[in-house]
Amino acid sequence: QVRLVESGGGLVQTGGSLNLSCVASGRTTFSYDMGWFRQRPGKEREFVAAIKWTATSTFYVDQVKGRLTISKDNSKLTVYLQMTNLKTDDTAVYFCAPHYGSAGLDWLNAYSYWGPGTQVTVSS
Repeated sequence: QVRLVESGGGLVQTGGSLNLSCVASGRTTFSYDMGWFRQRPGKEREFVAAIKWTATSTFYVDQVKGRLTISKDNSKLTVYLQMTNLKTDDTAVYFCAPHYGSAGLDWLNAYSYWGPGTQVTVSS
């Protein structure tokens, strides 16, 4: 069973940057496609970014393209989300999880073993 813990969230002003990390434990391999999702206040959890387990391809929701970058270090069992030029709309709890099966990488139900999340708050 995979256990995930996110970290790196915090309070920043509009235009600021944060670097999120998601560390996996409980397994000796990390051969999963991985995704970052977020849940904004009063909203459903939504897809943000994903990366193939080989780290050869990345995918982003349009709202974050050019501002957020997902990366992966299999040797450290860690997935990162570099966040730049943050906007107030980015305020949310950010979660990571491994992707299972053949469903699309942006499909929430294709992910399991969610971490507890890390809070990102962007102030104007």
